[in-house]
Amino acid sequence: MRKKRAVILFALFIVASATATWLFLFWRVPHISGPVRHEVYVWQRAWTEPVRNAVEQHGTNFSALAVLKAEVSWKDKKPQVTRMAVDYATLAKTQRPIGIALRIGTYAGPFAGAPSTASASSERPSQQAESVLGAPSVPGEAVTTFLCDLAASLVAEARSNRVNLSELQIDFDCAESKLDGYRVWVEAMERRVAPLPVTITALPSWLDSRAFKRLAAVATNYVLQVHSVERPRSFDAPFTLCDPRAARRAVERAGRIGISFRVALPTYGYTLAFDVGGKFIGLSAEGARPNWPTNAVLREVHSDPLELAALVQGWTASRPAAMRGVIWYRLPTMVDNFNWRWPTLDAILGARIPREVLRVHSRRVESGLVEISLANEGELDISSRLAVEVRWGKARLVAGDALRDFELADRSLSAARFQTKSQPGRVRVGETLVLGWLRFDQDCEVRCELKKL
Repeated sequence: MRKKRAVILFALFIVASATATWLFLFWRVPHISGPVRHEVYVWQRAWTEPVRNAVEQHGTNFSALAVLKAEVSWKDKKPQVTRMAVDYATLAKTQRPIGIALRIGTYAGPFAGAPSTASASSERPSQQAESVLGAPSVPGEAVTTFLCDLAASLVAEARSNRVNLSELQIDFDCAESKLDGYRVWVEAMERRVAPLPVTITALPSWLDSRAFKRLAAVATNYVLQVHSVERPRSFDAPFTLCDPRAARRAVERAGRIGISFRVALPTYGYTLAFDVGGKFIGLSAEGARPNWPTNAVLREVHSDPLELAALVQGWTASRPAAMRGVIWYRLPTMVDNFNWRWPTLDAILGARIPREVLRVHSRRVESGLVEISLANEGELDISSRLAVEVRWGKARLVAGDALRDFELADRSLSAARFQTKSQPGRVRVGETLVLGWLRFDQDCEVRCELKKL
């Protein structure tokens, strides 16, 4: 019996080894190398002057741009549409392919194909949608018709404004259990806007789903979003917007599907809010919210440019053949405080690791008065605890004070020390911060040394 069992186990081992070898040899994902194609989202809902300037100045640095044009939310299971006043003339100046994005909020169904009337003229899509939505017997068809009409109107508007339209992109908050229903929408929209490609956004958690493979096959291309925001367990818990290791694994899994895709990478950050007991309250990309308690504890989290630059460099060396490139979320503007500054993203587009250059300067304001400042002359925002030690010779220190997030932590007959308070200071690219001043009984030369704590 023991001999027979050993033979059986040995045979199973041989079969398993042969299967593993076959998978390795014949199911490897084809890979390519070379420069990565870079695109960018213009996801701002208001086209202010800084947004226009960013598109004009930096739009040509990308292979294509994807622009948020409309958003659908739901009230009593009926769609509510918000349209963004996109500046098509500014987009046209970039002479780049333009994708129009339609954002759709969470919807649980029902899903159904559009009736034959969906092919009618879409010159007045809102009136058509209202009449169909009023038919209680076909709610699924009504919603599909509404979305097809809306999609057709967005495409027609973009074309009438003479942009080089390359795709209609659908960003739907879809539950994984509803992916087959989502496919019904995509098929209907594709018929309506043909031959324009319809692109969908997808999550890594969908990749192993058979329903997603059916959906991706219909769409023929998709954007894989490897960045996300999960509820943090506590104030001090590790938190990342994009885990490079998880992103690499997701891209390899997507490569096995064999359908063309791009990878969406984040440039943004958030403020997280917790109550005094450490319970998570909420998050915001625009700073503290008015409805948060006044004693809320805030924590800023940002995507890491160094990690993402290394990720892109890795894909430059080797990536699945189905990966068409990277699309960045979102285009930096001068007033977007929760996003990278342009030099950071520009360094990555240039296949460089962004440089960190932080310098300390002293300036004689008047006789005996010296101002100490920090200047970020690199390509990375600096977020860490900092200290500046100031030393001098024969003069006597009369007074001094720190500004902003710094404190005058120590001073003696010949030295003083400015340092950030309990929270790390943040010095943005191109920014100069005055961190304090020192007054002496006479003019003197000071020597400054910058340290990280």
